[in-house]
Amino acid sequence: MKKKSIKASSSTASTPPSQEDINFSCSPEKVSLSLIKHSLKIAEECRANALLVYADALGEKELSIPTEDSIQIYLITRTQAEEVPLKRKGHLFIRVPEVPLNRMAQVKMATLIALSQGKLKKGDTIVFLTGPAESDHLDTLMVMQIGLEHELFLAPTKNDKIAPYIKPEVLNRVIEIATELGSEGREGKPVGALFVIGDTEKVKALSKQLILNPFRGYPEAKRNILDPALEETVKEYAMLDGAFLIRGDGVIETMGAHLKVGAQQEFELPQGLGARHHAAAGITAVTEAVAVTLSESTGTVTVFKEGKIVTEIEKLRTLSRHEEF
Repeated sequence: MKKKSIKASSSTASTPPSQEDINFSCSPEKVSLSLIKHSLKIAEECRANALLVYADALGEKELSIPTEDSIQIYLITRTQAEEVPLKRKGHLFIRVPEVPLNRMAQVKMATLIALSQGKLKKGDTIVFLTGPAESDHLDTLMVMQIGLEHELFLAPTKNDKIAPYIKPEVLNRVIEIATELGSEGREGKPVGALFVIGDTEKVKALSKQLILNPFRGYPEAKRNILDPALEETVKEYAMLDGAFLIRGDGVIETMGAHLKVGAQQEFELPQGLGARHHAAAGITAVTEAVAVTLSESTGTVTVFKEGKIVTEIEKLRTLSRHEEF
């Protein structure tokens, strides 16, 4: 059997493109414009329920995405409402904590918040546009179905919402504080923490105090985690041993609680996770609480529900001077 010969076309003999031409054709701005241009078409063809765009990656640049009645468009931003540029007024926003996150962490955080707020639900298909924060360009497009994408959510819960009996803003606030602690540490040192939210009476019955309750005796309005004035207090107490127990409405019942269920059964957790993570899995397996852990060694924030990891939000890793090329 004769092999067919393949002749080189005349174009192969042409002058190769210069480095300047390559740089121009692949410029970040052109990539960004192309992704924006085609994102809605891709969303339509995939029958997506929503298009999420990490707007902070574009800085002050214009964002021109045509509207589509069948697809909801959300802009993801760390900017407060009063600071949103005028040209983006009128858009629907999902606000995420003001901490540096890698691309996958951006996707996880925004989707988790949208789920907790009921803007997305299990089974929805979403298209996500993202890029490095404040880089003035987008460089990544992801299409995923919530509940099937294991890199996004390891163990989707039975309910459409992560925790229908917990106020969305409470869960968001706890995750925000945890990610800030993971990014910044405390007094120059890494911090580990455990927050247990919801089903508080049952959780309290399965715990004991390691220290005197520092929140005892204060009015509920003064110990609600939604109060910005309480942020530094919570971050300071996070340096102590024990868990925060927080009601679904945000009121902190106690801090310094030892959970007595973590060692009573085996959990299918990744190797390397310690007592804090096993306690979080244990308490959420026997109650309707949601637990949020912060790893002292890695700065990763992990959300637990029904005894399993729902998602992990990794700290942005920065290169040291010795690692730079």
